[in-house]
Amino acid sequence: MLKYAIVFAVISLIAGALGFGGIAAGSAGIAKILFGLFLILAVIFIVLAALGVGAARKVLK
Repeated sequence: MLKYAIVFAVISLIAGALGFGGIAAGSAGIAKILFGLFLILAVIFIVLAALGVGAARKVLK
């Protein structure tokens, strides 16, 4: 997901440099959404790992 956010950010920069304002704004919006979603999921998985939820906890029971 982070990969796609970076790709859309690069597309936005290139489109903006070439003068395609609408495409640049759309790509930047998509990149922001994907990056935000990436951050939310990363925090959730870090919290779950810190709590020990997952395969390791099931094996120990």
